Amino acid sequence: MPADSSTARCFALLPCAGTGSRAGTAQPKQYQPVAGRPMVQHTLAAFAGVPRIARVLVVVAPGDGFLQPQSTSILVANCGGATRAESVFNGLQRLLAEGARPTDWVLVHDAARCLIAPAQIDALIDACLPDAVGGLLALPLPDTLKHAGADGRVDATIDRAHKWLAQTPQMFRIGLLRDALAAHAAGGFAGITDEASAIELAGLAPLLVPGSAQNFKVTYPEDFALAEAVLRSRIA
Repeated sequence: MPADSSTARCFALLPCAGTGSRAGTAQPKQYQPVAGRPMVQHTLAAFAGVPRIARVLVVVAPGDGFLQPQSTSILVANCGGATRAESVFNGLQRLLAEGARPTDWVLVHDAARCLIAPAQIDALIDACLPDAVGGLLALPLPDTLKHAGADGRVDATIDRAHKWLAQTPQMFRIGLLRDALAAHAAGGFAGITDEASAIELAGLAPLLVPGSAQNFKVTYPEDFALAEAVLRSRIA
């Protein structure tokens, strides 16, 4: 696939069809207010601060009318699937149908990572544009890693050297990622935990780009208070 970064555009794709059952909220967690706005709006604002993003596609569940696009740079598509991987795959197909090229780039980002900053998005784009594969934001594992036995007790301490925590955005060529996901569609995308894992199963090695500890995914009830505190500190 051509690697001409001078003509390839960058698109963003936000899978936003999940229910967030672990978050303990009455509505999908991406719509839960944080610092006065639905969480996904903070995420969209970060991408709006990156001029190199040609368009943002938000993939929502069929029948979900919560999010209404407020500019032509945001497209909301009701093509969410049963899994995150299916939602991303459907979203890639929609981007291509809307005029994106297979050689264009897509940055797939969790809607619940509402603390992503434009500077981090720009850093990922800068690192990936000249790369033949693409890559993802990630953090070197900072803590001691334990392995649990069936009884819930530690049965091993794992060397944390060369271990990274995957984050998003994850940036790959649209055609490359679509084909990598298509190879696992018949099996319900089993084993695909993020976009990088699909690329890895295709025999390629994504680039690891240092991210930020603040770019965490809001998952559990206590995460909302932490996200709120960080967002409030940015506007104080």
